[in-house]
Amino acid sequence: MKQKSKLVFRRAVEVAPSPVSRRALLALVLAGLAGPVSTRAWAADERRKLTLYKDPECGCCEGYADYLRKHGFEVNVVPTHDLTLLDEKYGISDELAPCHLSLVDGYVVGGHVPVEVVNRLLTERPKITGITLPGMPQGSPGMTGRKIAPFNIFEITRSPYRLYAVV
Repeated sequence: MKQKSKLVFRRAVEVAPSPVSRRALLALVLAGLAGPVSTRAWAADERRKLTLYKDPECGCCEGYADYLRKHGFEVNVVPTHDLTLLDEKYGISDELAPCHLSLVDGYVVGGHVPVEVVNRLLTERPKITGITLPGMPQGSPGMTGRKIAPFNIFEITRSPYRLYAVV
């Protein structure tokens, strides 16, 4: 039965060859032009859209935005002088305050969090507000220098803070 299916498929291809090469078809699919996109594909695409709020004068935040873009995120950078207000709005205490704040797929990501931890958050979908890497650790994504210590990334929750990841 399997062989018959393969033969039918081969005949269909031989009778009606595609005027579009496989490479061109792949490009169309990736661009979303080859037809309707499934709900799952659309949801995955939406999870890659991120808004990054940063101080207008901060260059390392632009470096972090570029880092995220290189890892498949669509990043919208919004300069603001209200980062402290955003930290308060999302429940980030002063001792866990990040350099900048990102919103992605219903979560808050504070600071220079490595992409593997952001991806883990988006995959696991824990019942927390988000995660934060306090300050501007040397060697973290978007920052200059060599990493000199582990990055302690904390959960943003209403309860006392807890460690989410160490990288």
